Amino acid sequence: MNDIREQLYILCVEHLKKRETEIRAIIAEAQEAGENETKNSAGDKFETGREVLQQEIEMNLARLSELHKMQTILDRIMPAQKEPTACHGSVVYTNNGNFYLAIGAGKLKVGDTPFYAVSAESPVGSQLVGKTAGQEFALNDKKFLIEKVA
Repeated sequence: MNDIREQLYILCVEHLKKRETEIRAIIAEAQEAGENETKNSAGDKFETGREVLQQEIEMNLARLSELHKMQTILDRIMPAQKEPTACHGSVVYTNNGNFYLAIGAGKLKVGDTPFYAVSAESPVGSQLVGKTAGQEFALNDKKFLIEKVA
């Protein structure tokens, strides 16, 4: 398995699993804190504390939902399928960095080569979709030349 697309795909899957584990731990911690909180004479303080914990749980459940949406996007990518035009699953080499068009997972490294995993909805991702080698685009006053789509 030395195909760059497969390696980046696996790094994205691992990124999502790690984030999910972190978020589930935060939720469990907040639930445990809520269960362990005992009511004392400061009733308002107790209710405020429980409300803050509940908001934290809800915020992290929303994050989990976003992760599941990202996983759905990854599930649709077939790393072995290559297209000459940049689309989900493409690796795009430019004069200003290399991109993996999949999900927003940030900077990933394969060997010594850095890649930025971006979603098609991100500013740079939306510029990449549909482009082929030799095409250019500008983003934030910076010109990008697509050198290769793999």
